[in-house]
Amino acid sequence: MTTTLRPVEPEHLLRDGTRSRSYDICVNSRVVGGVRLRAEPELAGPGSVGRIDRLAVEEPDRRRGRATVAALAGEEVLRGWGCRRMWVSVPATAVAARRLAQALGYRETNCHLTKALWAPPELPPGTTVRPLTEEEFPAWSAASHAQFVESCVAQGLDRDHAEARSRSDFAELLPDGPASSDVLLLVARHRGQDVGTLWLALHEPVDRGGFVYAVAVAEEHRGRGHGRALMHIAEREVLAAGGSRLALNVFAHNTTARALYDGLGYEPMLSHYAKALL
Repeated sequence: MTTTLRPVEPEHLLRDGTRSRSYDICVNSRVVGGVRLRAEPELAGPGSVGRIDRLAVEEPDRRRGRATVAALAGEEVLRGWGCRRMWVSVPATAVAARRLAQALGYRETNCHLTKALWAPPELPPGTTVRPLTEEEFPAWSAASHAQFVESCVAQGLDRDHAEARSRSDFAELLPDGPASSDVLLLVARHRGQDVGTLWLALHEPVDRGGFVYAVAVAEEHRGRGHGRALMHIAEREVLAAGGSRLALNVFAHNTTARALYDGLGYEPMLSHYAKALL
């Protein structure tokens, strides 16, 4: 029995070069599922990034290799579209999809975590918070940019693409620096000393909640609970703004941060995987 992909719609092409198309997954012309493919232009350099936006096989045809063949066929389509690497996002509850991604050579790069918020946590004695100032913003921005780029490179992303992506994200998310709307840039202080910084969006469309874009503790102050305090500050701010949930991204190599978030009750929501197309 032969598993193939059959287009079900014309190819969609956007002005920015993004292209996408949906396909039926067929076994000897019998439809058993569907897949949607997308290719986005690289922010830097030639080529595109391919994405499998959706892949589903109907229950009677599962556990027969249909999804594996469909994913590999999708990679061939995206390779023909000029893609050099693949990205897939898998809900934490989709255990079979996670196993499939790993079996096909995808490597987890980062994970989105989330937590329902109920009551504002107490801050440690001696810990206070203040806004990041306009004068401090350039140095903070440069350090945050460098940290993000190094984290992306550690997960296999080429440096030029990581640099371009970081510049694009900062321009979009912080157009007015510390004065950008629905964003808080905060400095945590402990007994009169600055110990860390927090970049928090207050009204992200994640279950009426906020999103932590960056948490950083100064090297000389690490290992003293200030990371936990910064997360408690974020939770308090989201609750004060009327939110009920907080989400964040953690890179797979950052096991220290992951342990912190796990200890604070954050749960996996979405895992992201990458693979080079050779």
